[in-house]
Amino acid sequence: MNAFFYALVFYFRPMGRRGRKKVQLTLENIHLFDAGGKGKAVGKTEEGQVVLVTGAIPGDTVDVRITKKKKAYLEGKTTQITAFSEDRTEPVCKHFGDCGGCKWQQMEYTKQLFYKQKEVSNNLKFIGKTTPVVTEEILGSKDIYNYRNKMEYSFSAKKWLTDAQIKSDEEIDSRNGLGLHIAGAWDKVLHLDECHLQHAPANDIRNTIYEFAIANSISFYDPREKHGFLRTLMIRTSLSGEIMVLFQFFEDQPKWTEALLYHVAQKFPEVSSLLYMINKKGNDTIYDQEVIVFKGEDHINEIMSSYYGDQTLKFRIGPKSFYQTNPAQAFSLYKKALDFGEITDQDLVFDLYTGTGTIALFLAKKAKKIVGVESVPEAIADAKLNAEVNKINNAEFVVGDMKDVFNDAFIAEHGQPDVVFTDPPRDGMHKNVVEQLLKLSPPKIVYVSCNSATQARDIELMSEKYTLEKSCAVDMFPHTHHIENVVLLKLKEIK
Repeated sequence: MNAFFYALVFYFRPMGRRGRKKVQLTLENIHLFDAGGKGKAVGKTEEGQVVLVTGAIPGDTVDVRITKKKKAYLEGKTTQITAFSEDRTEPVCKHFGDCGGCKWQQMEYTKQLFYKQKEVSNNLKFIGKTTPVVTEEILGSKDIYNYRNKMEYSFSAKKWLTDAQIKSDEEIDSRNGLGLHIAGAWDKVLHLDECHLQHAPANDIRNTIYEFAIANSISFYDPREKHGFLRTLMIRTSLSGEIMVLFQFFEDQPKWTEALLYHVAQKFPEVSSLLYMINKKGNDTIYDQEVIVFKGEDHINEIMSSYYGDQTLKFRIGPKSFYQTNPAQAFSLYKKALDFGEITDQDLVFDLYTGTGTIALFLAKKAKKIVGVESVPEAIADAKLNAEVNKINNAEFVVGDMKDVFNDAFIAEHGQPDVVFTDPPRDGMHKNVVEQLLKLSPPKIVYVSCNSATQARDIELMSEKYTLEKSCAVDMFPHTHHIENVVLLKLKEIK
């Protein structure tokens, strides 16, 4: 049998009035030699066509059921591993394979770092059309499990049934579940008994809530039918030991609200911020919702050592605040960014997309003045309070959408910066922000990104005026394909 034997199975399924033909294709013995976008492994057919595969890692040889056909490549799912990679390790989580949260758990961590660094380098080269003068060694995370300080879970009246459950004789007493969404399925939730992303007592809190809800016949939300009481659960922890629990309820049911929250408060007295909201919208975004305090404060406090290690910075984190989800590794990320910036006490610094002011306050002691900009009013309020708490008086924070606020009037009011730090969302910087930076032409730009592809795109857009001097990847998300990257851009000399 040929090593790349193609087993073609044709079947017909009526679709509407036309009755389209669907082709199911299985490829045998595909050797995977690289990692591609979104954590997929890469192989090739005998004819040289690229195959992107889920459910396996580079080094595996697999049989693949093709789910998508494109001109340039095929996509598919592993049906059988015929030869195992030398880089495999045993996943620690019982839900691995069903839950898509940690797709690289079966890969040695050193190899995860290798492929993350490779992805960053390729994006800078092929999308950014440049390479840095200096590429520093990727900074791995000290903790590769239990590193997240925030997890968001969903309740579901129709939990996802795994293949093992479907094939077994297991009697499913209840379809209610509390866990994470199946990748690509907004209405499918995998119930979790354990999760290794957040440290204790996160698992106990989640499981206790689930057990109480089942025992008391409290209704779970059905996103298709749009009814049910329990909608989402957020658990935030901090290095200071504080814990926040936030419920979203779809219905206003005072009896269930009181009973559930009182139970959590009694079982977990260490929870310092117990909150809820009633969200009857079609989506579960919380930024436009009123947060109600049931017990404790409306926030928790995160801590981080200062750049010099001579001060412990405190950050007020509310339910709507953004803060790096790997707080221990955030120090490494911000320190690298500050090292790249080489700030002096004479420098005016802009911090774009400042969030709760973490980068701004981390570097404020080294700068003459720093101005942070953020679109979320609650985050700016927290940033101002964080500055006050940490006795930092050379930081100013402005609220507004970056593409609108960061303009000529802003520069006229705040001055010409010596260094600009920017840490935009995954989509990268808006074109208006890029244009304003080019117009402003600060001597140095330090660009922190959670998406090296959009970062590389923005670097290419600024390449007429800026040279990519340094790059350093920082792993904030072990066992996932996600990677942060810090670059230093320097203004080109006018010849």
